[in-house]
Amino acid sequence: MKKLSARRRHPLAAVVVLLLALAATGGLYAAFAPASKAQADETAQSLAIEEGKKLYSVGCASCHGTGGQGTTDGPSLVGVGSAAVDFQVGTGRMPAQQPGAQVPKKKVIYSQAQIDQLAAYVASLGAGPITPTKKQVNPAGADIAKGGELFRTNCAQCHNFTGEGGALTDGKYAPSLEGVDPKHIYEAMQTGPQNMPSFPDSTMPEQQKRDIIAYVQTVNSDQSENPGGLKLGGLGPVSEGLFAWIFGLGALIALAVWVAAHTAKAKKS
Repeated sequence: MKKLSARRRHPLAAVVVLLLALAATGGLYAAFAPASKAQADETAQSLAIEEGKKLYSVGCASCHGTGGQGTTDGPSLVGVGSAAVDFQVGTGRMPAQQPGAQVPKKKVIYSQAQIDQLAAYVASLGAGPITPTKKQVNPAGADIAKGGELFRTNCAQCHNFTGEGGALTDGKYAPSLEGVDPKHIYEAMQTGPQNMPSFPDSTMPEQQKRDIIAYVQTVNSDQSENPGGLKLGGLGPVSEGLFAWIFGLGALIALAVWVAAHTAKAKKS
């Protein structure tokens, strides 16, 4: 009996063996890795915010205020989210060159990495719409017909039926959507830039946004046939009627003048 009790293992022996096994197989690392990864992500985010703040101070603070609170020259950026920054800066609308009825799209002056840093800083000022992922904006498999229906109901009043843009009041306009990056179309629906209303996911779910993107990309592409000839901006029968009236009537008047000039009476005189 004494020999058996002497061979009995210590209660912690099983724990030691398990830890050794975990260390040998990488399990111990896996157990502690998530915390390390979270710390690394937090550090990277902090660095992005810090770099974004520097970029903001140089290119944005003069109009939007040193803390994004807004001034008489620019609105507050608190709560606009990273999606608004990615759209405005990623399309070259910001920084604005000069004040006007509407800020136009122009050449982008920041790299995507710098835009991400600016977006991280502005997002840290207050919660807002988040920059969408590639999966969210990918129109593959979307319902184009449904997208056309949604577009005509919610967007065509300003952007016209084929997304080629249109005039608004007081020198403003709805820009053309032809060739626009799907991400920027999605972000515009999220944030409602300038005169456009916003369509958050509570109003227009992600799938519907993807359907609209698929329609916009298709309607002005080579995949879309136009058997009627010149589409004249896709504005419909009004533009086509005006074209026929102005150019058609003008051609008839010119023909009448030519005929009158070549009559026998005209030749004698």
